[in-house]
Amino acid sequence: MPDDDASAAPDVDELMQRVARGDQEAFAGLYDALAPLVHGLVLRVVRDPAQSEEVTQEVFLEVWRQAKRFDADRGHARAWITVTAHRRAVDRVRAAQSSTDRDLREGILEFQESYDDVEHRVQVALDSERVHRALESLTEAQRQAIRLAYYGGYTYPEVARALGLPLGTVKTRIRDGMIRLRDALGVSHG
Repeated sequence: MPDDDASAAPDVDELMQRVARGDQEAFAGLYDALAPLVHGLVLRVVRDPAQSEEVTQEVFLEVWRQAKRFDADRGHARAWITVTAHRRAVDRVRAAQSSTDRDLREGILEFQESYDDVEHRVQVALDSERVHRALESLTEAQRQAIRLAYYGGYTYPEVARALGLPLGTVKTRIRDGMIRLRDALGVSHG
């Protein structure tokens, strides 16, 4: 029985050669054969199902566009595609992290102004490493709520639903976590 399964599996390298010649049917076969593998790899890196689907589509679009550049003498198509997928996934995480760090810095400033009634604007220059270290100083519950709100872009009610907690509990965790972040980052509050 295993021999039947092996013979039924498409030859990915052969499909790739056909894709390089513009064969749309071969591309569909290549997609069917490798999409689950690529999506799984991307999901492990990106960790967001919706973004993982986007990145998976981007990978296969790149495979279609760059198929002529694939050199079978240098390796297998499966490896080439998975390396492409991993690179795309890492790029997506880096871009998201950069945006998240920027949003978190702005969120800390907004929090200070709204909760601490700050009279003077605070000058803060935070880099990604300091923010991550500060996040590690939080309790797991605070870190989870803040990551959903600032990294995930969830509203407070959405965070409450995602964590299965009352809205007031989520707001308290985020408020207390933001205070601890502010203190850990050395941001004065008045």
